[in-house]
Amino acid sequence: MKRIRVVVVDDSAFSRRSITKMLEDMPAIEVVGYATNGEEGIQKVIALKPDLVTLDLEMPKMDGFTLLRILTTRFSLPVIVVSALSEADKVFKALELGALDFVAKPSGTASIDLLSIKEDLQKKVLQMVSWKPGGALRTRSIAEPEPPVINISHTGIIPMVKSQTIDIVAIGSSTGGPPALQQIFSAFKHKYPFSIVVSQHMPSGFTRAFADRLNRSSVFDVKEAADGDLVLPGRVLIAPGGKNMIFEVIGSQVTARIVEPSDEDRYVPSVDVMLESCSGIYRKRVAAVILTGMGNDGSRGVCAIKKNGGYVIAESEESAVVYGMPREAVATGVVDRVVPLQRVSSEIIMHGGLA
Repeated sequence: MKRIRVVVVDDSAFSRRSITKMLEDMPAIEVVGYATNGEEGIQKVIALKPDLVTLDLEMPKMDGFTLLRILTTRFSLPVIVVSALSEADKVFKALELGALDFVAKPSGTASIDLLSIKEDLQKKVLQMVSWKPGGALRTRSIAEPEPPVINISHTGIIPMVKSQTIDIVAIGSSTGGPPALQQIFSAFKHKYPFSIVVSQHMPSGFTRAFADRLNRSSVFDVKEAADGDLVLPGRVLIAPGGKNMIFEVIGSQVTARIVEPSDEDRYVPSVDVMLESCSGIYRKRVAAVILTGMGNDGSRGVCAIKKNGGYVIAESEESAVVYGMPREAVATGVVDRVVPLQRVSSEIIMHGGLA
């Protein structure tokens, strides 16, 4: 088996040594070089021709964003950002610019703390074995069809209509998910009378900044879910990183419950756990959406959705950054529609009887 060639770009000597050691502990990985700034990073990429680059965003001379643009556009290289929790907004900007994924780096002093990222880093680098060249860098330039103009109620939410068929949309995503979710939420021109819940694979500490970022560009009210939050029309709840989100009915309202993952949950927040919980409450009035991502999370959940009469949408291979989760969902045979990312929002609106 061919080893994965990696270049580590980081201006911290401690971080470079630590990341190199973590990667070289795996037989499938070979760290072929390192760079201390963006300019040196370009030189090393040209000379060493790596399969993947790990990148710190804060560096002298040429910063990480400039280098990222060059790596993704000129060299079509997959990039994993290694960033401190305090740089959450910068991480999401990097993902929008084409970074394939990110790993949280503890923001304390140079210490053994950095070793806490070892498992996450190793897992994500190994996943690059299944990365399709060009996939992480695919442009999405097809315009989203304009949703119909509908009168808005005094609450800002479009009034419910008799033809409405869904009360909730449950979305699962992983690698490539943050910019995909931003595109979907930005495409909604009105606050529709359904709830949206999201499980995006992400470590703890980043989802609040992610939810705030989505909220700034969406007509929906987007927030990181807290235990006890009500699931309401016009609201988007993002499962907190490192936790699972399930739902229960209390009185006449549905409430989000934030729970610890089980040992069986390979991916967290778990899409399967969220979808199975939704299916039992909303039954045929739920639409599940599986977006870009590695692995098979969501494939069990979409079966539960379909068993209870719900509707299932999967992102197509032509737009998915990584066609892993959608492919596994389609393989179950229960997916109703496979559409490119730019058509997901209109598909939700049309199926929901709101077009």
